[in-house]
Amino acid sequence: MVIWLSAAQGLRMKTFLRTGAPIVAIAFWLMANIACTSSPASPSSTVAASSTPLAHADVEPSTSASQPNEFLASGPIIVENEVDVAAQRDGVVAKISAEPGTAVKTGQLLATLDDRQISADREAARAKTRSTENDLKNWEAEAKVLESDYARAQKMWEAQIIPKEQLEHARYKAESDQWDVKRVSELLTNAKATELSLELEMEKTRITAPFNGVVARRYVRAGQSVVKNDRLFWVTAVAPLRIRVTLPEKFLGRVHPGTLVGITVVEGSDPRRYRAKVIEVSPVVDPSSDTIEVLAELTGDTAGLRPGMRADLHVANVP
Repeated sequence: MVIWLSAAQGLRMKTFLRTGAPIVAIAFWLMANIACTSSPASPSSTVAASSTPLAHADVEPSTSASQPNEFLASGPIIVENEVDVAAQRDGVVAKISAEPGTAVKTGQLLATLDDRQISADREAARAKTRSTENDLKNWEAEAKVLESDYARAQKMWEAQIIPKEQLEHARYKAESDQWDVKRVSELLTNAKATELSLELEMEKTRITAPFNGVVARRYVRAGQSVVKNDRLFWVTAVAPLRIRVTLPEKFLGRVHPGTLVGITVVEGSDPRRYRAKVIEVSPVVDPSSDTIEVLAELTGDTAGLRPGMRADLHVANVP
């Protein structure tokens, strides 16, 4: 098909091609670039980015981590000997001889109470004991004299030198003196008992360690008044260390004295696994929780463990 244009129309078409065509081309190019940049990323690119592993994601497992075939039970680390040392009588603390952290042996002095009054009473009791002992010796000597007089009176009565009344008089005096000897002997026993009682009271003023261990806490200070049964010190042994836990009923008959178990610390940075041996298993099941109580004693190196720490007991699981 052929279109004929006039001369004027041909001139206008030539002018448009020279000036408008470049502008239209530029407009088409801009629209194409905007469409490309606004299009979403391809799914394959997203998947590839998300599947890239992170650097340093692998962490070496701790040696304290439980194994799949193990059962864990938590409990406190304890010792057999752990007591509060209490005052056995009223008094005033005169001296403190041990501080927390002090290692002590059985009978070692921890503190003393004021003992001046008891000391004076004890000396008075000792003096009374000595006096009563002397009285007893005097009565025993007199008893021997009266027994001798009675024996002589018997011979004189047999020789009919004295009457029977005089013989009876000598016999009654000898018997009366024997009763005096027994009376003073009982007084001596009482005096010795009083002295012993004061000796015991004197010992109560000396606060001593009941066993080998360490002073964990001090509750009093010098000059403080205390009454009977007041706590003065907390003394605890440091070995052997034990752990007491409860296990489900299914372990009854499977865990017994001698069973080896592992121990790890619940809190802290200690990754080691300690060794322990079961020494006691409850013979009955707690009906309220369907559990049994187990006591294990740690063996080998226990450095880093202290009484009161919480730990996990690792035992082989049972189906």
